[in-house]
Amino acid sequence: MAHIHEKIDFTVAIFVVHDGKILLIHHRKLDKWLPLGGHIELDEDPEQAALREAKEESGLEVELLGERPPTTSPGTRALIAPRFLDIHRISDTHEHIGMIYWARPKGGGDAPVAELATAEHHDIRWCSAADLDKLQPPMSDAVKWYCHKAIEEISKHP
Repeated sequence: MAHIHEKIDFTVAIFVVHDGKILLIHHRKLDKWLPLGGHIELDEDPEQAALREAKEESGLEVELLGERPPTTSPGTRALIAPRFLDIHRISDTHEHIGMIYWARPKGGGDAPVAELATAEHHDIRWCSAADLDKLQPPMSDAVKWYCHKAIEEISKHP
């Protein structure tokens, strides 16, 4: 997806947890371990973007976790709030506002098989909290913090 604006874009990051493990991708272009995610397109809301990116990048149908206020009425649709928001610099002239979601695979049961999106990623895998320190190249401290927090919070409420 091309950038929507030259200075800033909105993105989603989806931290999918199943059975105490988090789904991560080794991003081909960035050479980094990251959660599923990407740009919010002009014709979609953040929830739609998160569900689309999860499906495109892993083949999985996921359920976003969080609270949706009971305020939907004609002309207004309440959205699940992201667990966190951040803003991160992509270049000297471009930033992303990131909407960070927790999710779990639909259906439960055994760990679902995630499909590698070979055009975008070198690898995709389910990682335990202990695996995070062993990934190469090393994961950023910020992404690692979100991974630990997602595993902790989602594991408490299966």
